[in-house]
Amino acid sequence: MHRDWCRLTVWAAITGVSLFAAAAALAEGRKYDPGASDTEIRIGQTMPYSGPASSVSVIGKLQAAYFRMINERGGINGRKIKLISYDDAATPSKTVEQIRKLVEGDEVLFTFQTPGNASNIAVQKYLNDHHVPQLFVGGRSTRFEDPAEFPWTMGFAPNLRTEIRVYMRFILDNYPDARIGLLYQNDESGKDYLAGLKDGLGAKAALMVASVAPYEMTDPTIDSQVVRLKAAGVNVLIDMAAPKFAAQAIRKAAELGWKPVHLLGVGSSSIDAVLTPAGLENAKGLISASSFKEAADPTWADDAGMKAWTAFMASYYPEGDRKSIFTTYGYSAAELLVQVLKQCGDDVSRDNIMRQAANLKNVKLDLLLPGLSINTSQSDYRVVKQFRMMRFTGERWEPFGPMVKD
Repeated sequence: MHRDWCRLTVWAAITGVSLFAAAAALAEGRKYDPGASDTEIRIGQTMPYSGPASSVSVIGKLQAAYFRMINERGGINGRKIKLISYDDAATPSKTVEQIRKLVEGDEVLFTFQTPGNASNIAVQKYLNDHHVPQLFVGGRSTRFEDPAEFPWTMGFAPNLRTEIRVYMRFILDNYPDARIGLLYQNDESGKDYLAGLKDGLGAKAALMVASVAPYEMTDPTIDSQVVRLKAAGVNVLIDMAAPKFAAQAIRKAAELGWKPVHLLGVGSSSIDAVLTPAGLENAKGLISASSFKEAADPTWADDAGMKAWTAFMASYYPEGDRKSIFTTYGYSAAELLVQVLKQCGDDVSRDNIMRQAANLKNVKLDLLLPGLSINTSQSDYRVVKQFRMMRFTGERWEPFGPMVKD
């Protein structure tokens, strides 16, 4: 009896302390959900550290380094960021398994920057059903910018339809008689590209689109698709292939002696991951678009934001490629996340994470092009909404023309 009474007394004491601590936190305005505390904010992501899309994993490596820098500077409102990043090999079934592990096992506060449309679509309903923020998704489907249907999901880069409609505007202004060919992956992304193509051309689509060439992620090469596009008389190629296949397309076009006006998707414009394997001489003259400063562009040598990025790379990620779009992209997404967490103050709840992500006002990032800023709202989850066209010189991307907004 005495032993039971002691146990009850200890339990009551512990419970009282816990309740007191919770009441004190509430009284001080602090609010936490799983993954957050007075000292830590635990976030999760998956990355293709293995498999055919492994070049993208640079994003996860850089972001781990960025959060290490933030932590060494005292964290966010006194809380350190703990990033848990698992390999999913860009395989949606593996993404599902790893995201469930992050939410149910590691109890992360939210997920951040998992790349790929298919992988994010595979976990979108699960995360929304569980009210876990799916923040700054590393995919560009329009369904990642749909607060009415998926209020717990927000994208980062401009969506695929926005990008391709910008290219259509460029083509109509500069090549009104073009015979257009589209190279794309046969998945959800491809559907967005096709829809954007038709939206951008309107009634002219039937006359201007000479050929479309889908490919499967499992295809060993896309040589046959490139041959087919050339045979169709395409003189303006819109190449929206993934990095590995974009490099193949550039190289194969050069082998065939085929020189269409070649527009390359933003996601495959990395000099290191795509253009160098394709052959820099073969890539000369390619056209793409960006919302961010190019690290190799001497225009930004004395730019304060570029200097901040350069200092970060030197101190925290010296092994990273300074010419890779993945390093500048990963840095910018991490920088924006830090802004959201700062705005949260001591209300580090999942509700407030999404509330602040949808309340960004004129946020400037180190590497955004001048004149651009981030603005979001409860009804507008689009983060980056503007582009500037750029052309590859054989050494670097060189911007040209005015800023274009979809």
